[in-house]
Amino acid sequence: MGRVKPGESSPFGRALRRRREERGLSLTGLAALVHYSRGYIGKVETGDKPPTDELARRCDDVLDAGGRLLGLVPEGGIPRFAQLPAAAATFVGRRAQLDKLENALTGPRMTGTPRLVAIDGPPGAGKTAMALRLAHEIKDKFSDGQLYVDLHAHSPDGNPARPATVLEEFLLALGVRTGSVPDGVEARAALYRSLLDGRRALLVLDNALDTAQVESLLPASDGCGVILTSRCRLTGLDVSQDHRTTLGPMTEDESNILLRNVIGDDRVDEEPLATQALAERCGHLPLALRIAAERVATHPHHLVCDLVAELGDEQDRLDALVTEDSYAIRTVFSWSYRDLSGEAARLFRLLGLHLGPHISAGAAAALTDVPTAVARRVLDRLISVHLLEGAPGDQYYMHDLLRVYAAERAAAEEPGIERRLAAQRVLEWYLRTAYEANHVLAPQRPNPSLPEPRFALALPEFPRYEDALDWCERELPNLVAATRMAVELGEYETAWKLPAGLWNFLFLRKRWSAWITSHEVGLVGARQGRDRLGEAWLLNNVALAYRELRRFDEARVHLEQALAMRRDIGDRVGEAWTLTALGFLDTDLCRFDAAAQRFQGTLDLRDEIAQTDGDDLTARVGNLHLKSIALANLGVVFRELRRFDDALDHLRWALEISREIQDRHGESYTLIKLSDTYRELGRTEDALVASAEALDIRRDIGDRWGEAEVLHKRGHALFDNGQHGEARQSWQQAADIFDELGDPRAQDVKSALAHVADARLRSPLD
Repeated sequence: MGRVKPGESSPFGRALRRRREERGLSLTGLAALVHYSRGYIGKVETGDKPPTDELARRCDDVLDAGGRLLGLVPEGGIPRFAQLPAAAATFVGRRAQLDKLENALTGPRMTGTPRLVAIDGPPGAGKTAMALRLAHEIKDKFSDGQLYVDLHAHSPDGNPARPATVLEEFLLALGVRTGSVPDGVEARAALYRSLLDGRRALLVLDNALDTAQVESLLPASDGCGVILTSRCRLTGLDVSQDHRTTLGPMTEDESNILLRNVIGDDRVDEEPLATQALAERCGHLPLALRIAAERVATHPHHLVCDLVAELGDEQDRLDALVTEDSYAIRTVFSWSYRDLSGEAARLFRLLGLHLGPHISAGAAAALTDVPTAVARRVLDRLISVHLLEGAPGDQYYMHDLLRVYAAERAAAEEPGIERRLAAQRVLEWYLRTAYEANHVLAPQRPNPSLPEPRFALALPEFPRYEDALDWCERELPNLVAATRMAVELGEYETAWKLPAGLWNFLFLRKRWSAWITSHEVGLVGARQGRDRLGEAWLLNNVALAYRELRRFDEARVHLEQALAMRRDIGDRVGEAWTLTALGFLDTDLCRFDAAAQRFQGTLDLRDEIAQTDGDDLTARVGNLHLKSIALANLGVVFRELRRFDDALDHLRWALEISREIQDRHGESYTLIKLSDTYRELGRTEDALVASAEALDIRRDIGDRWGEAEVLHKRGHALFDNGQHGEARQSWQQAADIFDELGDPRAQDVKSALAHVADARLRSPLD
């Protein structure tokens, strides 16, 4: 989907008008403040013209919108999103219920309310399968795309999806820049509703816990459709009776069709009574039927009646294990589990210990202490008998009921020491792999030291920057769950070092919810383990998230706590890093004199530390690395204070140190800041020379993100030098790389390109 059509009011236009009128400003008054013409702003408000980034920023600042207006200008308009998982190939029946819900979603509806339908029913009744079937049948009637989320009401770690986290994911899918996602549920929900206002989008909110979990996820537009599933009927939602359906067992005919699809017409026709008995033993529940049918299909030389008799024996054995789950499902699980080979049964039950939403072959190999190729083969075996589901990207999913059963089998059959060793192995696999990936993302940044390996684990390799980035993105939910799992197991060192080791990724991609949640959980682990080093480290890290969210007071409180703690335990290196972070905070607040004192304090402390390095080359390089950062940023502060000679001196000093320790990343980092300073001094040729050298280094070390950053800044220097064609080429290359990496800075570069394409954007418009 492209930009808003002329005459069709955009979310930005409507929000701008509301904000302007709330402030009592006329179009003329706002035009005078933002230096755009009254006519142009009026056309933006009505949707006849798209807003530019420049206009959005000015309006956001003038109207004190706190980023909410800017967040309503996603790249190229709201992209078309398509998040629906595939529908189950074995889905049958439920036609009358599907038709009823389809009519509810696509028929006439009261203005101002979304089209909401709800599907509830017991575990294993096929709620998700029906929701996805319905969504795929009607998705073409919702032209702007589909959003899907599993709310994990019955998550194995007891932590259903948080509305704030879900809203963050939805906003990113809707094209909001990562750095523009607001903090807090209410602010995110308001932006989310604004983006969907006037749109035709379909949402599937699967596996909801209660009304409170879904209220903020509901759009307000009557053009949107929502399919909600839950084990219980959710009260408090505006859902009429004809918009609800409760799933129970399938009919005999539907069960018969499902069995025929899996085991074949011939076997059903040969043993119709046995097939009917099989369906009855499964309670006519789809999940149990699919698993049981697959077991029959894999034993073509056995009579169906013999397999049904075996299932009956198993059901008698499980009578004492009644839970909220039906006998039928538990019986079929046990029946299929006993049919697994020893290695498949062991992997199945150990998967019950894994708390993340999905698992990779590598993590499964660590969990079971087998080679990755063996783990992948066994995982595929579990998929073939419907005890597991596979997905692209080396991801394997387990139904929550199966996970509960797997955990029961692990508790019953695995000795406690084996369960603990399995958990420790997979936690160590996540920890060491996260550190390796994050080292690739930013090798110049120090991480806390890791303990000596306890296990011989096969860790994935990341030959490219993109590989490391993709792994972190894909595994982020598992890494947050692993942090929680480490706290529960008393693995406190792992609990704080996991989020600490994710720092480079979190800092790059600005995944606020995961950043803050993982560090809050890690802090619990550090405090329970009485590890003040870990506590201070995480306080420092989470403070930087608060700083970027402009929660400056919280950032300062956390940084001051970290500083006091680091001084108390004698962590001089950590103290220097926290002083630097405080310098960044003061710079953000335009307290440049205070920032200069912080960075100077870092330099003084580093000089003291350097005297104790001795022959420790690693410590010496680390000290010089932070010294170069402090010098470079002190140079930036001096530039802001218009002390250009001091700025150049400190930037050149930082550059000299980076070259001395062969820190090529630090060298290019400083060169581009030096280039920016030359630009402000009007020394365009010098700016171009410095940026060209920075660009060569970034390309030589394979830093794709850094290459794009330099290309972006270099484009401005080229433009200032009158080389408009070269500037456009530089910006286009930067935009291509940022797009490739999924980085929100792509939009900033495209805005620069738009300025070149239409010089009118640099002045008031008509």
